[in-house]
Amino acid sequence: MNNPVSRLVLLCTLLALAACGAQRPREPQAPPAEVRATLVRLLPASVADRHGWAADIQAAFTAQGIAPSASNLCAVLAVTEQESTYQVDPPVPGLAKIARQEIQRRAGRLHVPAFLVNSALKLDSPTGKTYEQRLARVRTEKELSALFDDFIGMVPLGQQLFGTFNPVHTGGPMQVSIAFAEAHAKGYPYPVRGSIRQEVFTRRGGMYFGIAHLLGYPADYSRPLYRFADFNAGWYASRNAAFQQAVSLASGIALALDGDLVIHGSSKAGATELAVRALQKQLDLSDSAIRRDLLKGDRLAFGETRLYQRVFALAERIERRKLPREAMPGIDLKSPKITRKLTTEWFARRVDERYQRCMTRAR
Repeated sequence: MNNPVSRLVLLCTLLALAACGAQRPREPQAPPAEVRATLVRLLPASVADRHGWAADIQAAFTAQGIAPSASNLCAVLAVTEQESTYQVDPPVPGLAKIARQEIQRRAGRLHVPAFLVNSALKLDSPTGKTYEQRLARVRTEKELSALFDDFIGMVPLGQQLFGTFNPVHTGGPMQVSIAFAEAHAKGYPYPVRGSIRQEVFTRRGGMYFGIAHLLGYPADYSRPLYRFADFNAGWYASRNAAFQQAVSLASGIALALDGDLVIHGSSKAGATELAVRALQKQLDLSDSAIRRDLLKGDRLAFGETRLYQRVFALAERIERRKLPREAMPGIDLKSPKITRKLTTEWFARRVDERYQRCMTRAR
């Protein structure tokens, strides 16, 4: 190998092999027309404009680079059916009463007299009807969001009660968080008509951001069930609930398995952080190191932290068994729209039943 030409050939060969190893070949994706055809077949026959739904869902998968596998398509359809039964702007029973109570609650908290609120609601809105008339007839969150936008922008009392904060938090066929949509608007493939908030209340926007919330993050779950729980409780809530369970087993301190590892927006230690600190000596980690790792709880990287790995190692030594890395978050669902006792587990299992039926159709 003293020949310079031979050495050059060998070097080029090694570089070519290294390049091949570094570039993982991408799996071929199904053509958009094929994905749309699959969606039309998987959508319930009762859904109006199945071709329109299929086009918007396929476009969202393509724009976000998410694989349109049968499992992913059925996951999206299952959540949409659970949240809205394929209604772009689903009606909410008793929404007018709920909205009026919200206005009264905020007025009471700010010590605003009821007669001032009633007077403001009797003013004409930009539609020509009074706010009170529109409020009495509101049926969907899209209508309510538009009413609050007008009320906040046009009535001085609206600014006092709500500032610039519209109290309608979710919308669209997947009931996605509007705050989530606004935070993930980069790359949205359509012209924005007005605002991202308004886009959420369209089919294309509601499906795009709903799909991002459901599938737009990597997670090593054994079953889609836990991703459905995350859709309700927040990214990585199921993984974090399993971590909280391990902390509780190792420390003997009971914890709510809610998936929240820190108090967001505060430097104050929450229940999970305090329980972990009780294991400080066994974990050989400082308070600052514990805090630093817990702050990664909304990312996949948390599973690679020293804290995560040492807590599970300690808990498994104590329990003498392998512990699960996923657990159902124990969260009671609370909302003015909810009139009975519901939980994240109830939601996840209902969606999973729909998902299983869809997968049967796919097979």
